[in-house]
Parts: sequence; structure tokens; C-alpha cells
Amino acid sequence: MKNKYKTAYKQQLLTDFNNRSNYDSGRFYIPIANRLVEFANLKNGQKILDIATGTGIVALNAAEKVGSRGKVIGVDISTGMLSNAKRKLAETSLHNVEFIEADAEELDFDDNSFDAVLCSLAVCYLTDIPAALRKWHRFIKKDGFIAFNVWQENAFPTSVLFREVAQRFNVNVPNPNAPMGTIERCTILLQEIGFRNIQVETEQFGWYFPVDEKIAEHIWLMNAKNVFGYQVFQLPPDKLEKCKAEYIKEMQNLATTDKGICNDAPIFFIRAVK
Repeated sequence: MKNKYKTAYKQQLLTDFNNRSNYDSGRFYIPIANRLVEFANLKNGQKILDIATGTGIVALNAAEKVGSRGKVIGVDISTGMLSNAKRKLAETSLHNVEFIEADAEELDFDDNSFDAVLCSLAVCYLTDIPAALRKWHRFIKKDGFIAFNVWQENAFPTSVLFREVAQRFNVNVPNPNAPMGTIERCTILLQEIGFRNIQVETEQFGWYFPVDEKIAEHIWLMNAKNVFGYQVFQLPPDKLEKCKAEYIKEMQNLATTDKGICNDAPIFFIRAVK
């Protein structure tokens, strides 16, 4: 049953990301990816593995940092996302980037192959985070490092509310931020694997927005189409409509300020050395 669950989950993940044609226009994807590269403090000549590279935001930025003597390999499961990454690469003069279509959890590079492993906004999608981190530890050279980011456990009140409303209809929507959603959890797990010199910085990428029924419905759809949200579609049509109506009503009742509703979004940037 475990493998069947993973297959269903990965198929939903592919459906979601293969259809994100305007990914780079999202509010925070590019700023957070660029911040990760800055936080990683890459050096000229390094060999980098970019996990879940998506449209190549991190990989292309990293390739500029490591220069022509360096190398960046970007891996992603989504054909749609990679097609955008390859298009963007073709528009540059870079010759030190390679994009590979593969499941990030099935990678098998040689030990000590990379100076660093980077991963932006994708750790939450891994089905076995500790196993992935152990692989990354094996992939990097001694004194190499990993750098990634994860949302704080209760980031995005609109998504927290979505999970709460779904639960009232006996639908369990997992919180993707729970496994690594505190600094303590991140630190303990990394230490157990064997990482050292663990650095964690917290930054805020939230925003305010006005809420009306139309906006609330848009946010409902964003959550419901996500791999951590599509579970509501197991409801029969009448109950699904009731669930949606309840969510939209409660969205409009969230605490507001003169700027609108705050969609709080704290994120951790983490760097750890082998």
C-alpha cells in the first residue's frame, strides 16, 4: 500500500506542477530562490546539485556564482517545469548547467560528488525527508554543505484554515510544513544525520490582501488544486460545495487590519556542513 500511495501522490504532484505555466510570476518564488543562493555563499569553481530545480531559478543563479570552472546540475520530476528551465538556459550564455528529469528521491549520484546541495521550496514535497537528507549528506564532499528553505509550521493562515475546515468534513489534509516547521526540529534532524555548523535564519515573506468572496474563492482553488489540498475532492459534490462555502465564509471573517488580511509567511533558510 505504501508504494501505491507514493505513486498516487507523485502523480498528483506532477499534475500540479506540469500545469504551473506561470510559476516565475508567483509572488515569492524568485525572491526566495535568489535569497537562498545568496545565503548559500557559493564560490567560484564549485559543483552544485539543485534539487527540485523547477524552472531553474536557483540553478541559473548558482551557475553565475560558480563560474565557468564550476558546474550546476538541476533535477526535477516535472517535464513542464524543466521545459521552462531549458528555455531560460538557452537564452543565456551559460555552459555550466545541466538539467535532468528525475524524481529527486530516486537519485543515486556517487558519494562525495558535489560541493553543495541546494533546494528551494521543495523539501515539504519529499515523502521521506530524513532519507533525502541522508542522501544529500552522502552526495556532498567533506566540508561541503547543504542549503535549503522550509516554511514555518503555521505559515499561511489561509492554508491553516483550509485544513481546519476540511477536517470538519472528515478530510485529513496533511500540513506539509509540520516535519521541519520549527528551528528545533530542523536542527535535531540535521545533527542526527551528521551535519554540523548548522545556521538558521528566519525571514518574513508574508503580505496583506483585501478579502471578498471572489478572492476567497480564488484562494480556495489554490489550496484545492495543491497536492496538499486535493484530498477535499474525495467528498461527494454536495458536501464539497458545503465545505467550499464554509471556507469562503470563514475566510472573509479572518482578522483584518487597515491593510487587509495578513497572510503571515515566515520561512527558515538553513545551511549545514558535512
